[in-house]
Parts: sequence; structure tokens; C-alpha cells
Amino acid sequence: MKYPKITIVTPNYNQGEYLDRTINSVLNQDYPNLEYIIIDGGSTDNSVEIIKKYEKQLTYWVSEKDGGMYDALNKGFNRSSGEIMGWINSDDFLHHKSLFIVAKIFSDLPKIQWIQGLPNVSNNEDNIVYVRPYRQYSQLDFLSDYMSQQWIQQESTFWKRALYQKAGNKINTKYKLAGDFDLWMRFFQFEKIYAFNGLIGTYRITNKNASMVNNNKYLEEASDIVNSIKINIFNKIKVFFATRIRVIKKIGKYEYIPFISSYFAYPKPIRYNFKTNKFEL
Repeated sequence: MKYPKITIVTPNYNQGEYLDRTINSVLNQDYPNLEYIIIDGGSTDNSVEIIKKYEKQLTYWVSEKDGGMYDALNKGFNRSSGEIMGWINSDDFLHHKSLFIVAKIFSDLPKIQWIQGLPNVSNNEDNIVYVRPYRQYSQLDFLSDYMSQQWIQQESTFWKRALYQKAGNKINTKYKLAGDFDLWMRFFQFEKIYAFNGLIGTYRITNKNASMVNNNKYLEEASDIVNSIKINIFNKIKVFFATRIRVIKKIGKYEYIPFISSYFAYPKPIRYNFKTNKFEL
């Protein structure tokens, strides 16, 4: 099996209560080609002490003031070189050996550019208390149904660097909470997301992140992103018909419109074939 380099970035600020478990969930993968980066925002709790325990196993870490989680992630990804990328927040964790699954999916199916495992949630004791059923996504799902909050779960999502570079090579720090949603929307401009019916990473719900105030703010930011995309689609349609209507008339049929059809595209599910020991579509 090939072991492509996987970059994991963990942003942290005063999450010492969970940080040790997060770090161990990454390092205990024992993945042979791991690039693990931690960006701490100048924590005043025991976070730096915890990070220092593992610094010999880290590719890079720093503790300094930053502009929030997405600024920290940009710092980390800018220092990274992995072919496959993802992040795990400092109160969440990866499932046992899940990086080997991620690597095998991308190796067996090289055309795939980004994937997601089953969305799932844990409590403070690391117990999985909820797993959302398997779902395939098109970008249209998010443009029309994002208020249902059936999000792509960031903790279970990994992508290739080539896609990240196409999509702007950064996370938009304009958004304080929905920067991940904005990134997914940019990914959709180039590639479909493929779903794997297994566990990769987990979102931990604590008394600190369960606030409806944050949830409402996330929805406000998501609405702003969706409205911008809808305006962009409308403008593209106007330009298309203004510049190509003569071509359409000439060939006697409507031309295939990739930027529109991409919004409706559903991928095939990723399935594991036990006979071949490979992932397939």
C-alpha cells in the first residue's frame, strides 16, 4: 500500500482540557507519512505545556496571538506539504487507524479529490452518541437546503492539495465560524465530494460549543455565502446566453453547460470490495 503524505493541522486556544486526547488521536494512528502541525493562539491555560510533551513528534508548532481559528489554519497549511490535507480541532478526535483508510481511498481511487466519512458526535467521555446516516451531496443541496443543517462534517473530511490550490489555497478569514462551509462551496466549483460509509473523525459536543448563539451565527454566515453563490450563478447564466446563443442556434441544440450541471451532480458512493481489498465506486 502507498502512504501519501497526509497533513493534519490542529488550531488551538485554551482547550487544554481536550487537547491531549486530540493530539494522541492523531499521533497514535502510527501513520508512517504524517505531517502534524499545531498552531496555538497564545493560550493562557496548560495548552503549551501539553504541546511541548509531544513536540518531538510534531512537524511544527507555535504559540502566538492570531486572528482566530481560520487564521491559525492558514498559518498551518501555509507551512505544510502533504498531498492530502485535513484539520482536527483541539476538542475533537480521529478514529483509530482512520488515516490509513483515508490514504487507501485516495490511492485506490486517484481521480477522487475530496472525501467525507460518516458524520458523528461524541460526548466529553469520548463516547460516540450519534452517527448520522449516509448521505450523498451535490452543491445544490447546500444552496437549497442548508438551513436543515445537514452539514459536511469537517472532522471527517479530507482533500487533495491540488484541489485546495484550485480553490484559492486558503480559508476565508472573513468568516469566524463558517469558514469550512465557504471552503466546501469553493471545492464544489471543481469537484464532487465522495462519501465513505465509515468513521474517520468525530465532533465533540461540550458545554462550550453547544451554544445556540454560535449556531445562529454560523447560519448567518452560511446564508451570506449561499447568497453570494446564487448571485454568481445568475451572472454566469446571463453571460453564457449573451455570448453563446448564436452558437446554440447554429448547432440546433442546447450546449452542455458544465458550470450549471455541476451544481446538480451526485457522486457514486465509495464501497469496499473485500475480495480485491480495494475501495471502488
